[in-house]
Amino acid sequence: MRRNPWFETVAEAQRRARKRLPNSVYGALVAGSERGRTLQNNISAFAELGFAPHVVGHHAERDLSTTVLGVPTGFPVLISPTGVQAVDPDGEVAVARAAASRGVIMGLSSFASRPVEEVADAQPDLFFQLYWSGARETMVQRMDRARAAGAKALIVTLDWSFSHGRDWGSPVIPERLDLRTALRFAPDVLPRPGWLWRYARSGRVPDLTVPNLGAPGGEAPTFFGAYGEWMQTRPPTWDDIAWLRTEWGGPFLLKGVTRVDDAKRAVDAGVSALSVSNHGGNNLDTTPATIRVLPSVVEAVGSQVEVLLDGGIRRGGDVAKALALGARAVLIGRASLWGLAANGQAGVENVLDILRGGLDSAVLGLGHSSVHELGPEDLVIPPGFPLTLGGGDVPTSRPVHADEPSPAARP
Repeated sequence: MRRNPWFETVAEAQRRARKRLPNSVYGALVAGSERGRTLQNNISAFAELGFAPHVVGHHAERDLSTTVLGVPTGFPVLISPTGVQAVDPDGEVAVARAAASRGVIMGLSSFASRPVEEVADAQPDLFFQLYWSGARETMVQRMDRARAAGAKALIVTLDWSFSHGRDWGSPVIPERLDLRTALRFAPDVLPRPGWLWRYARSGRVPDLTVPNLGAPGGEAPTFFGAYGEWMQTRPPTWDDIAWLRTEWGGPFLLKGVTRVDDAKRAVDAGVSALSVSNHGGNNLDTTPATIRVLPSVVEAVGSQVEVLLDGGIRRGGDVAKALALGARAVLIGRASLWGLAANGQAGVENVLDILRGGLDSAVLGLGHSSVHELGPEDLVIPPGFPLTLGGGDVPTSRPVHADEPSPAARP
């Protein structure tokens, strides 16, 4: 009997992705670095927070909608930009269609396997992500292309220091996929006939190039070619971030902040929003879970810019906890990729439905009519749970909420 393609938790999506994908491909999705402590702590920290629900006075209707950088979203979950989503033949286009069908914003990585123009056609509410990589004129070309395609905001990712090595081993990823490479990877791929058949039926092969990083009119570089350019680029200064902000000229989200002093410097550089992120545990291992450092960043700069959270979101209740601690919205990476691997576009929609349903249940149980009403009083917060990095005080009062006007819209 054929298994029901629908799944009821993100954990089940992950299990199905693991069964469907070749081991090397699945390993690339799990990623992490060194011991994998940050990777695990991002998830486990949410379980340390409890809810304080009400028993009477619930609201029959709940409003889960908000805006991020002035763009409306059906509920406060964005697709985080993740590179080379070639776990499915339609890749980022399938994710974009899923995001559009559920009314949420998609972030597109500059390391994506599909051109920004194709993705923007599928989901106009698109934020384009950029690394500090290459010469300034090259970065301007990439921003101009994203702007011309209709990207509504720029995400600049800085939480990366090229950490290498995993205690469980790193996946082998080829430079190019040619006949010789296909034969070499056959023992890994052939035991996964469902994944192989999906590509065979589409008439495509997994694309390991990154078309959004190619020169105008030129050939798309390989992933590792673009990665090498990134590694060799001099790291940016705060003046460089201010220059990027000016060159883009529109809503600007800086991703990777965990410290209060960095958050304040980012505000000084003119950013519109921050994402509290440790790159999903793929960077410096033993960096604290992002949910632990979120409150201090919100307290420091939440009245000036929008603050989002990225890292460890697996349930709608996790989304509610992040909002209660001051996040305007959250971003998901692995969860959407597991949905994509499990069942293509429908799998991503399934993941988004799981998160929306869990968030709605939390808002209902906590006695609210809107996500905008969530606050720290809705949570059981263990002593010592919040952490402050880089100075500043842990918040003792209610943080800024998503119902307040976007800083970009303030006079």
